[in-house]
Amino acid sequence: MLTMDDIILEGHPTLKERAVEMTFPLTDEERATAEAMLTFLKNSQDPELAEKYNLRSGIGLAANQINVLKRMFAIYLEDDTGKQLEFVAINPKIASHSVENTFLTGGEGCLSVNRDVPGYVPRHARITVKFHDIDGNEQKMRLKGIAAIAFQHELDHLNGTMFYDRINKQHPFEEIPNAQPYER
Repeated sequence: MLTMDDIILEGHPTLKERAVEMTFPLTDEERATAEAMLTFLKNSQDPELAEKYNLRSGIGLAANQINVLKRMFAIYLEDDTGKQLEFVAINPKIASHSVENTFLTGGEGCLSVNRDVPGYVPRHARITVKFHDIDGNEQKMRLKGIAAIAFQHELDHLNGTMFYDRINKQHPFEEIPNAQPYER
């Protein structure tokens, strides 16, 4: 079982590296890692388990956050319609995105960052994504709201980009052009 001890923190060189493409079929170890990442997110959102194992709550976790430089991440969240989204994305890509942008009004957080980083992180408001599931089946989804924000946050991890790299350093709360604020 993954715990906070398995998550590497900002400053670790792996978080700034680009993860490598994965091939199918996945190895038993890769499948186990994918399942462990999803289980961590579920456990982190269960108040009893989170307290028992001292887990910070998370909605997404990229493989490089557990020091595995492979292009996969897990998402576990309730989208804007109340639907539970639960998947591991392998070799994820954004196929298309809206012209309109968005940002979380309260800012973004990250399991690899143990501090508050104030500022708006510009994201596409709506995205169409493609990825493979752990069995190698291609998936295509249209995401908006928190699901789109989380997918872009995790995809950034796979490219060696931290969320705060996208915040305007001189004016962290400057209005983002063509953006609708998103509150969670």
